[in-house]
Amino acid sequence: MSSVPILSAVPVTALVPRHVAIIMDGNGRWAKKRFLPRFAGHRAGVEAVRKVTRAARAMGIEALTLYAFSSENWRRPAEEVSDLMGLLRHFIRSDLDELVRENVRLRVIGDYRSFSPDLVAMVDDAIASTAGNTGPILAIALNYGAQAELVVAAQRLAARAARGELDPSAIDSDAIEAELDTRDLPPLDLMIRTSGEQRLSNFLLWQAAYAELLFVDTLWPDFDGAALADAVAAFGLRQRRYGGL
Repeated sequence: MSSVPILSAVPVTALVPRHVAIIMDGNGRWAKKRFLPRFAGHRAGVEAVRKVTRAARAMGIEALTLYAFSSENWRRPAEEVSDLMGLLRHFIRSDLDELVRENVRLRVIGDYRSFSPDLVAMVDDAIASTAGNTGPILAIALNYGAQAELVVAAQRLAARAARGELDPSAIDSDAIEAELDTRDLPPLDLMIRTSGEQRLSNFLLWQAAYAELLFVDTLWPDFDGAALADAVAAFGLRQRRYGGL
């Protein structure tokens, strides 16, 4: 898909969010509707990732964060977890060159070091390969849970206070944000969830405090550049007051 129809779906005067996060939901239902195995839905979801990341770059979105594997996803059948890990390996092998070429900076949030050593090495190499890039950020949430992220942040601040390095009364929102996985990302402007579900599912709970939330019925494999353009256009119509008038 070319960038022209993607951009033409967004009004020229629209406010483009700096940071968009997406809960990519509906792969399994997409496959079920087509009488296909769940893996087919996940594979189609990877193609949606490609379409949306390319569209985000064309629109000038500075950071795109995708909820790829939550800390709760370990509860899924072992075969499905293995399939998801295989798709992550495939995505890195097939798309890393494009990310490098397009000046994209890859980030990972979450405890991905709990994955198998070979996959951890692949992720580390991918991050290092794009570390010198200066363009938009693609952040992938792997083994991520917002509650765990906040617990770790609190533990780090408590340890510093116990060592006498930090006055507990000096702990404020800035201090907490500096300990979060997203500390080097712009503030979250827009969070999208596909598939019609209307919950955050332990994703970026702190960061979403003043983000605009958009829930769409589209199943993730069917979400593409045009759908992202519609979401950005809807964001541009929102009135963001941050508690003021």
